[in-house]
Amino acid sequence: MTVASMTGYAVASGVTPLGTVTIECRSVNSRFLDLTLRLNEDLRFADPLIRETLQKRIARGKVEIRGYITPDENAAPVRINTTVLNRLIEVQNTILETFPQANKLSVSNLLAMPGVMVIDRLDQDAVAQAVLTVLNNMLDAFTASRAREGEALANVLLNNCEQIEEVVTDIKGRMPDILAHIENKLRERLENALSSALTEKSTLTREEVSDRIRQEVVLYALRMDVEEEINRLFTHVAEVRRILKKGGAVGRRLDFVVQEMNREANTLGSKAAAIEMTNASVALKVIIEQMREQIQNLE
Repeated sequence: MTVASMTGYAVASGVTPLGTVTIECRSVNSRFLDLTLRLNEDLRFADPLIRETLQKRIARGKVEIRGYITPDENAAPVRINTTVLNRLIEVQNTILETFPQANKLSVSNLLAMPGVMVIDRLDQDAVAQAVLTVLNNMLDAFTASRAREGEALANVLLNNCEQIEEVVTDIKGRMPDILAHIENKLRERLENALSSALTEKSTLTREEVSDRIRQEVVLYALRMDVEEEINRLFTHVAEVRRILKKGGAVGRRLDFVVQEMNREANTLGSKAAAIEMTNASVALKVIIEQMREQIQNLE
């Protein structure tokens, strides 16, 4: 399965017993499937059929459908419903008697009124099937459009994954030296602070003071250790790749994984005891935010 963007556009036309039907579709990102249908009067009968088809083929997005019919030589012959036309003229005359200043309806106005122009013996099922064919042709092009953009977004996300791995790998390689440097500085400060304890009147031995220093250094090193966060970031990156490879509706799953990645980056920043760790945390959060923005557009 491919990864699809929620942004797309397509249009298709086809011949039907009513004339040439044109269906246009455009969509942007949305948390859910939000359908808006704008059909002209002759296509209103197909509203349920169009909605059902769209819901089967589109999972998420704010989707707007426009459909209209253009009469042509292939359209079924029409006739004037004189009963409806005469009734409209009678109503118009009544209004004009009360409001002489009102404008009269033109011929085009009268013909545009519902029920004035009718088609006899029209096979409604044939019309519906023809409209459905046009709709599916449009959806094929629409799906292909979203798939192309989805593939481009997936490549951007995979590149982001590589950037995260580079940052995490770099800081992981630096951590032994960072921790060693921090431990040495801490040991020096503790030794200076506790040197006064090694006086002639003190009951503490040098071994006891050294043992206390070792305990403090170990506890501080444990608090500063980010090995767990680093491993989880590698795991999350692997999960992003797995989701993208599987394809389908990946947006919500990726959004959750990116939230977890951001949590690890924040924890890394909160434990920062060196400028390298701070820089790594900031770089990770920038990349993760870029990923989050792209994921908002995925179905």
